[in-house]
Amino acid sequence: MKVLSWNGPKQMDIEERPVPEIKADEVLVKVDVVGICGSEIEGFLGHNSLRVPPLVMGHEFSGRVTELGVAVTGVTKGAKVVVNPLLTCETCKQCVRGNETLCENRQIIGIHRSGAFAEYVAVPASAIVEVPESLDSYAASLAEPLACCFRAVRRAMALHSVPNVLIYGAGAIGLLSSFVAKELGANKVIVADINEERLATLKDVGITYTLNNGKDDFEQQLEDIVGYKGVDVIIDAVGFQPTRSQSAKLVNPGGVIMNVGLGIDETTVPINHFIRSEVTVLGSFCYTRQDFQDAVQLLVESKVTPKGWTEVRTLEEGQQSFMDLVEGKVKNSKIFLNINC
Repeated sequence: MKVLSWNGPKQMDIEERPVPEIKADEVLVKVDVVGICGSEIEGFLGHNSLRVPPLVMGHEFSGRVTELGVAVTGVTKGAKVVVNPLLTCETCKQCVRGNETLCENRQIIGIHRSGAFAEYVAVPASAIVEVPESLDSYAASLAEPLACCFRAVRRAMALHSVPNVLIYGAGAIGLLSSFVAKELGANKVIVADINEERLATLKDVGITYTLNNGKDDFEQQLEDIVGYKGVDVIIDAVGFQPTRSQSAKLVNPGGVIMNVGLGIDETTVPINHFIRSEVTVLGSFCYTRQDFQDAVQLLVESKVTPKGWTEVRTLEEGQQSFMDLVEGKVKNSKIFLNINC
């Protein structure tokens, strides 16, 4: 089978590998579509310590079950599926306490084991989620990033009724977060970015309010939109000093700042201001199984679709796709690699 192997910084190679042999509790999935995640760009550059070359990345994918391990039950051979790539041990202290997202031994398909930048991938049967045949394979491949956004936005909005929501970042996570915020009852959703092309794309897919937060009049434009109500919830899908500082300045007293973007680690933040204004500062990394199921349901009901903000390339174009993303040459927010569709 063909795979796209990451063999070092800025080096992705098409290689021939044997089709994986599955264990008793695993299934073999023939991959249809796999999305490129922003975290994989950091891996591609060699900036992510969790990813060690040689590695077949790819954790946002859909496909079809072609083989079942001898101990597998409850999975249908031939079924159209998405895969929850977050694997938990179910026995550590956090899992026992019900905090599966914080599993001390968690693994992710495409990071700790071979992923879906390949024609076939072996996965634990417990990771399989069957989906209707009517669900488009590209939409299905959004299940994992949408689950991340669903958990983050749901938690951020839990303390406020009909809030105005400001989202930093017009990439896939920011855009999916805006869809979720609207679905969960936000009043006004404003997406801010410094990339004008991406902001234009958001306009095309129904996001009414988009602003360039790099412009001098950004705060005045934001005030014109939100009025006296202000901003109750901020989702930072970027994670750099400017967005973190601006979030602290703009959020209402009693508001929520949800940090999703992993741009930098060390950051200066006004802790005393957060204390005196009772600002809640949260972080969100992944999702529960229920979040994943809820994300799939949104896709099945076409409440979130890939139309208008994604593009499709082949596996052979993987190396160039990553370089284009690194160099900022991609207008759309998401690239899918078509494997077997």
